[in-house]
Amino acid sequence: MKVRHLIDSCDLTVKEVEELIKLANKIMDNPNKYNTCCKNKILATLFFEPSTRTRLSFEAAMHRLGGSVLGFADGASSSGAKGESVSDTVKTVSCYTDIIAMRHPKEGSAFVAAEVSNVPFINGGDGGHYHPTQTLTDLLTIYNVKNKFEDFVIGFCGDLKFGRTVHSLVKAMARYKNISFIFISPVELVIPDYLKKDVLEKNNIKYYESTNLEKEISKLDILYMTRVQKERFFNESDYIRLKDTYILNQEKLKNAKEDLCIMHPLPRVNEISREVDSDSRAAYFKQAKYGVYIRMALIMKLLEIEEKVC
Repeated sequence: MKVRHLIDSCDLTVKEVEELIKLANKIMDNPNKYNTCCKNKILATLFFEPSTRTRLSFEAAMHRLGGSVLGFADGASSSGAKGESVSDTVKTVSCYTDIIAMRHPKEGSAFVAAEVSNVPFINGGDGGHYHPTQTLTDLLTIYNVKNKFEDFVIGFCGDLKFGRTVHSLVKAMARYKNISFIFISPVELVIPDYLKKDVLEKNNIKYYESTNLEKEISKLDILYMTRVQKERFFNESDYIRLKDTYILNQEKLKNAKEDLCIMHPLPRVNEISREVDSDSRAAYFKQAKYGVYIRMALIMKLLEIEEKVC
């Protein structure tokens, strides 16, 4: 039987995404019903790059399903520090576990891992490429806040060049009707050309680029803020110059819609002022919470565990 992996959020059909969201909401409504679904199952978390939310939410998800977890939170504590390849690490670990979630700083590492894994493999982020489970978290947030996926103007603000969460969500939302995008960033951190050409222009999706958050904020239904990622820069002086370019505060929100949904994949540095946390439009801590439930649903799907056996 062919093992199913998740490397890119678009590996799932729109229907499958909607099924996962439905299951995640059912789990949220009645978590005790699902607390033995993964009894005797083991999740491996292989994190070669620092993570708080993604790693811990995967571990929380598996524990809440009644399973167990093994793995590492630092590549220096794995045999990778001795020179072992990613493919050998994953092939070995797949002998010990039922499902694997991996984060790695190199683009394409998830493809390499999935090719050799004997168990379902989940990409927990591969460099600047994809972050599909964050995208599923974002979609669950959008649906639960807005009750739909269509007819939105979505603004992405900050680091759009290296932001894998941005790249994944653009691809996912481009599959829905009447979606348009406004990309707000410094000229050094604009959205990659491949997304503009292969996803947006290819599918006749409206978008434009801007450097001015204040000018664009009144048009937005959803604002997705991102941090300028120090770890993606080769030159620290460029990072220092750009890191405070966009800071969202209450003053900037004066002209925003009353039902604006403010999102952020976290961690936050200072691109959203703490004063925004108490604004009813702030949804980023809801995102963090939803991440556990959508990962619970995904683990069940990839392990082909039916609700009726829980």
